[in-house]
Amino acid sequence: MDNVKQLILDGKAVLGIEFGSTRVKSVLIDENNRPIAQGSHQWENHLVDGLWTYGIDEITAAMQSSYADLRANVKAQYGADVEITALAAAGISAMMHGYMPFDADGKLLVPFRTWRNTNTARAAADLSTAFNFNIPLRWGISHLYQAILDDEPHLPQVASINTLAGYVHRLLTGRCVLGIDDASGVFPIDSGTRGYDRTMMAEFDRMAATYGFAQKLESLLPEVLQAGQDAGALTAAGAALLDPSGHLQAGTPFCPPEGDAATGMVATNAITPRTGNVSAGTSSFSMIVLERPLSRPYEAIDIVTTPEGALVAMVHCNNCTSDLNAWVKIFAEFMTLTGQKVDMDTLYGALYNHALTGAADCGGVTAYNFISGEPVLQLPSGKPLLMRTPDADFSLANMMRAHLYASVAVLKIGNDILFNKEHVAVDRLTGHGGLFRTPGVGQRILAAALDSPITVMSTAGEGGAWGIALLASFLVHGRGRSLGEFLSSDVFADADATEIAPDAADVAGFNRYIEAYVKGLRAEEAALD
Repeated sequence: MDNVKQLILDGKAVLGIEFGSTRVKSVLIDENNRPIAQGSHQWENHLVDGLWTYGIDEITAAMQSSYADLRANVKAQYGADVEITALAAAGISAMMHGYMPFDADGKLLVPFRTWRNTNTARAAADLSTAFNFNIPLRWGISHLYQAILDDEPHLPQVASINTLAGYVHRLLTGRCVLGIDDASGVFPIDSGTRGYDRTMMAEFDRMAATYGFAQKLESLLPEVLQAGQDAGALTAAGAALLDPSGHLQAGTPFCPPEGDAATGMVATNAITPRTGNVSAGTSSFSMIVLERPLSRPYEAIDIVTTPEGALVAMVHCNNCTSDLNAWVKIFAEFMTLTGQKVDMDTLYGALYNHALTGAADCGGVTAYNFISGEPVLQLPSGKPLLMRTPDADFSLANMMRAHLYASVAVLKIGNDILFNKEHVAVDRLTGHGGLFRTPGVGQRILAAALDSPITVMSTAGEGGAWGIALLASFLVHGRGRSLGEFLSSDVFADADATEIAPDAADVAGFNRYIEAYVKGLRAEEAALD
């Protein structure tokens, strides 16, 4: 305790802040890259005028609240006299993708359009065809081109576009830069130059000009940086914004701002070829680092990069545990009505473990967890559904198992392309996120879905804030090594991890479930109509 206290007072701790879908989390780590304090702030996106968004003032307020909670927890853990006045390094991460256009004075021109929006279908399709490269609906360039197609009135004023992480980083440092993985969710990256693909940029400029958009794309995009490169330092204005109490001083070096995909790769040590990770929370995505490029584009597969620029195949699903969580809350409400005390961790554990006693194929119960649209399945919007056949074994175990299966069903559909059509090889898949909070359950479900062993580390709950803190630590402690060498030797050398292999009966059951699931998508489509 005394050593950690002195570390903080000496300004040697490293800070990571990640803006997740439901929580803004701050993590402070020591010189050995272990978390020593945390803070958080809960928030939710809003559906405004048909688009999912977070208010611009909410972004700043959430950051300040999360950091203030961190400061309070530091004092509670290490003494009222312990104040954060300086840091060894810091980094910002956030949910990837979306659209934030700014004018020349840095004013946001339209509300932040998040990854969850699916209004960009025409733009994504046109760009994918023109580039011969899959451009997902949620990427920044899809949003920009859709705005051009729709002739939105803000376009003449656009001087730059950015991601949420890039925006916050610019507030704190004054630098308009992005880490290469976050940048790869704005516009395709050239794996040779480790910058934006210039051939595709020229084609975009040609396409946009036919609609009267004269700005050159290169002038609008943030500079691309790789892990370990200098991304600026905390300014006096940035320090005052982050810590309105006035204790934090300027000067902290910042690593490049990154997306949650990058921080997930780092937090699971999955940044070298034949490794991968699965993040499962509000949304889910798998990231597999490729040995070679895919043979052709697939609409269900995004090509992004590691924080150092290696190619990664990403299957991104807009929906994961939100509907599952809603059902758990129903049971919590029932417990309250019957006078029982509700502990949510205990309730989750009981329901998740009970699900494993259900039929391997869920006994005729099928769940669709679509709170929002699902691009992998070309669903423009979502309506959650629970269906069962008349002769189904409609038990609590089967219903909960169906909801757990639904959380990773679309992920399976996308990854089947990689494994069965492209024959991508993976030596290790590591899971992290809320689905794995109850030990063993989400891990077993995912192993059945992907028919692959799934590893979960003891640090799985640390999440993306820890991942961006590690990237900030690498900035000052890398000592000329690659990121992979740094993580393997300084962070994960003695990692505590458990692996669950797929159970043959579970795999067969999940395959039967997914067959019914795919057929039943006609009901989902009808519900949307």
